[in-house]
Amino acid sequence: MREFDTELVRVLPDTARKGADGQLWVGGRPLAELADEFGTPLYVYDVATIRAACAAFRRGLAQYSGESSLIYAAKAYASVALFQLLAQEGLGVDCVSDGELFMAHCAGVPAERLVFHGNNKLESELEFALRIGVGRFVIDNLDELELLAAIATREGKTASVWLRLNPGVEPHDTHAYRRTGQLDSKFGLPIETGDAERAVRSCQSLSALQLLGYHIHIGSQIFDLRPYREAIERTFAFAARMRDRYGIVPREFSPGGGLGVPYIPDDPVLHLTEAAAMLAEWVQAAAHAWDLPLPRLFLEPGRSLVARAGLALYRVGAVKRIPGVRTYVAVDGGMADNIRPALYGAHYVALPGKFTERPAERVTVVGKYCESGDVLVREAWLPAPQRGDLVVVLVAGAYCLAMASNYNLARRPAVVAVEDGRVMVWQRRETLNDLIAREMVVAPKMTDIEFSPCP
Repeated sequence: MREFDTELVRVLPDTARKGADGQLWVGGRPLAELADEFGTPLYVYDVATIRAACAAFRRGLAQYSGESSLIYAAKAYASVALFQLLAQEGLGVDCVSDGELFMAHCAGVPAERLVFHGNNKLESELEFALRIGVGRFVIDNLDELELLAAIATREGKTASVWLRLNPGVEPHDTHAYRRTGQLDSKFGLPIETGDAERAVRSCQSLSALQLLGYHIHIGSQIFDLRPYREAIERTFAFAARMRDRYGIVPREFSPGGGLGVPYIPDDPVLHLTEAAAMLAEWVQAAAHAWDLPLPRLFLEPGRSLVARAGLALYRVGAVKRIPGVRTYVAVDGGMADNIRPALYGAHYVALPGKFTERPAERVTVVGKYCESGDVLVREAWLPAPQRGDLVVVLVAGAYCLAMASNYNLARRPAVVAVEDGRVMVWQRRETLNDLIAREMVVAPKMTDIEFSPCP
């Protein structure tokens, strides 16, 4: 077995290794074998990496003197099998739509462990969430407060709620699209404007709502944790004022998620145990400073649980060399399965599925879609790429499949998970029939044609 450079290990799954023949292995299986069996594009999740991330968070929370829980942010990537795996690890699921709620419910996640987020929940979604017994509703605005109370009253139920507060804290080490805690945000009840206090006051008069506590979320892909401390302190100062004015003491609190993960070797690295312990310490300190009892602490990681566990496998098609300019290596996927480079300017590392003696060449890995912005990796070093070569894009486990589309009527890829040499199909590849499944009118000459699933 050949070892990887120390810097590269930061962005590889825990079980990644090079075989004696140069092939890249993960989860006890060579990736080329998986690509041959299931086709490409293919997403592969290393279960051991996910389990290790869960354990790291638990170790950090163990240092909290009160009760604590982990809730997975489903928006990072949702699948029935993943939800079942995380439920086995003791996690709940944080959802932002009835679709995510439905999938988590079908996966058997206990309803008490479901948390329903979102800045504009539909009436039908709130009705569905009440029907399945969602554990906590996170109220994002005053309109929603009234709507949920009306629905719960009509249904004869009581909804347990957190108020999502906007603490007016803006982290600056992340993309503007990923900042959510600043005053000028579509998310949350601003403390500064008085909306947060109005929501607390309203909860007192709405018998169908049970206010359990407060929630904040300042953004995602954050490495500098200091803004979390400021947001926690502002939230507990607010909580103390609400105690003094209305007698309301929070039993639960969540500082959200958003911890950053490295995508390339030069990115900073957050140690999950240390980060969770630090958040727990700041919550304890803030509660003590304002003479409040320790609330049950919820952390809501998403990306930091699954991003590094996921790999995207592609096959090289066309190779276009422009002397003195650039070499384009086109693969059989692209922005339809990973929009992040086009949307955020995200950077990735690409590796060959098999390390060879061919000299490494600096190339740009692009997709097959009709957009000049369809670039997966702007600068990659690959051994003289040829048609049919396997290309592996690292840290593809979060927000790739979650934002995948059928652009150009592409079919979304299959997903498999590997653990100790075992392979589990989490999601099959979409078929041509899937693409027309929602069409209400199909040309008569097409109705008799049977399309076989693609490999």
